[in-house]
Amino acid sequence: MAVDVNSNKYTFIFATVMVIVVATLLALASESLKPMQNQNVANEKRQNILSSIGLSVAAADAEAAYTENLVEALVLDANGQVVENPAVEAFNIDVLKDYKAGLSNIYKANAGDMEAMKTALLAWGKGGVNYPMFILKKDGENVYVVPMVGTGLWGPIWGYVTVAGDGKTVVGAVFDHKSETPGLGAEINQPSFQKPFEGKTIFDESGAFTGIKVMKGGAKGSEHGVDAISGGTITSNGVTEMIVRTLKIYEPYFLKLQEGNRTEDVIALHLDSVAVALDSLNLEEVVDSVALSAE
Repeated sequence: MAVDVNSNKYTFIFATVMVIVVATLLALASESLKPMQNQNVANEKRQNILSSIGLSVAAADAEAAYTENLVEALVLDANGQVVENPAVEAFNIDVLKDYKAGLSNIYKANAGDMEAMKTALLAWGKGGVNYPMFILKKDGENVYVVPMVGTGLWGPIWGYVTVAGDGKTVVGAVFDHKSETPGLGAEINQPSFQKPFEGKTIFDESGAFTGIKVMKGGAKGSEHGVDAISGGTITSNGVTEMIVRTLKIYEPYFLKLQEGNRTEDVIALHLDSVAVALDSLNLEEVVDSVALSAE
């Protein structure tokens, strides 16, 4: 019996078969490429970690260079304490996923109440969120790399800030973004923005936590600030919020590194000093863009 190739039935069956065949081939191709994609993502992460300590390597050399310079990869809890036998390895923690699941909800739930938002930010993470830290060698000394993620004008921003063995001095920082405005907020991934972080300190002379602020109008003479990006106010505020919020989690760990600052009085400054740091942020501008990070 001859098949009527001009019939609607034939056209429908042929189209259905082709869709199934093509979808199957695409699925197989995607599955076969996944290990390579995962390796590329992992190597990019290693490159960023190494870049934050001033070491630039090609993607092909990233794994070997990371292994050579790594001293230890730790997982900290929300109180800045090392987690023994963590359920997930530090390198495999998805800080962006944790951010989307937690902080975006805090911003949106408290958008009309800045005080409630600050309180929620200080309490966030008590439910078991993991915080990775990478200890690497730089010039023969241990340095401490902290990954972080936040929100810019149009979507997620992220970075790595490296602190020296004194527990307070920044030795390097790298930042990147998903979709910030070229020539404005997108400049966070340029050396001209990142280089000034070197030598800044995240504690003041009294031992109180300050973080590093990206300051509109200039940060000349400030030990705890860098110049904001001209025309990129919201992205600059997002970087400040990201740094202050993230580094405060690691504060107890850094306090233990500081000689002579191991008393309970200094550790008690933890939450109070973070509250002061958050007071200096323009959270309203951060809220205006934070919803984009959940997309």
